[in-house]
Amino acid sequence: MSDNSRSSSLGRHFIFSWQLAGLIIVFLWFLIGGIAHFLIPHQFLPIMPPYVPSPLPVVYISGAFELLGALGICIPGLRKWAGNGLILLTVCVTPANIYMWLHAELFPSIPEWALLLRLPVQALLIWIIWRSTRPLSSP
Repeated sequence: MSDNSRSSSLGRHFIFSWQLAGLIIVFLWFLIGGIAHFLIPHQFLPIMPPYVPSPLPVVYISGAFELLGALGICIPGLRKWAGNGLILLTVCVTPANIYMWLHAELFPSIPEWALLLRLPVQALLIWIIWRSTRPLSSP
């Protein structure tokens, strides 16, 4: 095996390992979050901005989409579409995180810095979803 092909193989293995790690992170994030929407929906109601109509059904619907997305990324043929859906879902919940940060006094048990940190964490999550749900590039 030439040095170039060995290097290419190692690089591809490294990318695959990071992609797999990303898929595991995304799967667990949305599986646990989706289950929580059904087991403890009352924890999600206070973070809903007041303009969201029927907040309890929205909590259940978003939880269902989290679970569908988590399962969808496990199926290679659906992975890219499930990733797109999870990105869209993450963007859709951004107003709730902004609401929490802008109204930190309503969430005294959470430090304001942690509320602000949620926004870059969401951006990082979107990036991980995108990178882990796309097919590996050819060398």
